[in-house]
Amino acid sequence: MNTIIKQVRLIPLLLLGLLLSNVASAQQTLVLKDALNYAIQNSANTRKAKLDIEGGRYKTEEVRAQALPSVTGNAGLTYNPIIGQLVVGPDLAFKMGRAWNSSAGVQLNQQLFNQQVFTGLKAARTSESYYNASAELTDEQIIEQVANNYYQVLVNRQQLNVIDTNIKNVKVVENIIGNQYKNGLARKIDVDRIKVNLTNLETRREQTLNAIVQLENQLKFSMGMPVETAIVLPKSELDHNPTLPTFADSVNVENRTEMKLLNIQKDLLTLQRKAYVAEYYPTLALAANYSYTGQSDKFDLFKKNGEAFWYGASAVGVTLKVPIFNGFATRSRVRQADVDLKKATEDRRETRNALNLAYENAKIQLKNSVNTINSQRANVLLAQEIYNSTQNNYNNGLAALTDLLDTENALTEAQNSYTQALLNYKIAEIQLIKSNGNIKSLLQ
Repeated sequence: MNTIIKQVRLIPLLLLGLLLSNVASAQQTLVLKDALNYAIQNSANTRKAKLDIEGGRYKTEEVRAQALPSVTGNAGLTYNPIIGQLVVGPDLAFKMGRAWNSSAGVQLNQQLFNQQVFTGLKAARTSESYYNASAELTDEQIIEQVANNYYQVLVNRQQLNVIDTNIKNVKVVENIIGNQYKNGLARKIDVDRIKVNLTNLETRREQTLNAIVQLENQLKFSMGMPVETAIVLPKSELDHNPTLPTFADSVNVENRTEMKLLNIQKDLLTLQRKAYVAEYYPTLALAANYSYTGQSDKFDLFKKNGEAFWYGASAVGVTLKVPIFNGFATRSRVRQADVDLKKATEDRRETRNALNLAYENAKIQLKNSVNTINSQRANVLLAQEIYNSTQNNYNNGLAALTDLLDTENALTEAQNSYTQALLNYKIAEIQLIKSNGNIKSLLQ
């Protein structure tokens, strides 16, 4: 009996263990590489970019259709209640047809020479390259955004750890002052000041915790991950001992996706200009048709032994169109295209300078961040040593509470400066990798 009771008591514990294990497994441990690969597969922007590529292929097929034969069929049935007549002389008239008419036919049109169509085909194929390059740029932008969001979460979690440590230290002091106050060795104002300081820290902790939740949600949103998904970011992803990489004097920005995209855009504008110029060219088209028509005074057109008269007709011809004058409209469009090409050249020059500027700024920021990290790391150690010494002196009655609170604030400021320097370094590192055109290396 006792054995059965013990087994029954174990059931809730087993269920609780299973529940906790399910909760733990529901949380995803997300390293940076996995986060970036997830984003590339699931981000709405990357998905739309892939749809643009698919739509570009269909656009090419649409333009290609203009160079292929166009075949249309037609059929009709007409009843003439009053039949017109052809009058010849004063007394002679002939009916123009019969009461019932039916016809069916097919028409064919084929462009033999149309420079605008041929140029459009080249532009459509170039547009496919544009969509591919645009999707490539979208992937790189998603990688940059997700990586920045990822490190912001890590740094804010680091700041939360700092606040928790400070709260723990202040609570130790609070207990000491509380005991001193009970024994008449401390003032009421000292107790109140510690409580105020502790309340401020707890408020700051709550704000930081809320900020972490918001940053995690932003990270998941930029990845295309459901916001309700629980994630855990390993602390090891934040390097606390960064070193300066080897810097090249300059980078080849022509290999950057931004420049490739602008080059393709210039090609498209050039083709657009050629399409406008093609309006000066003549066009030649082939047209052919065949029809089969039946006429009858009664509605027996489709009867096997009816009195309807059926006959066929066909024609084949070519049409030549030669533009002569359209009020200088074509000339205006060509000149507008020339202006667009000049603007594209300016865009390429500005983008090239911007990419070089980003590379130089990333190098400077990396150097500053490494120096700041090293100095702030030493500063944190010194501030911690001063705080410990001041706390010991305060416990022995050799330092005032004001001195203790000042050193605690200095320690907090040094720790926050250190974590901020870590974030600045990672952001600058991402910019440097991007400037070298290797941002997709973060996926590996």
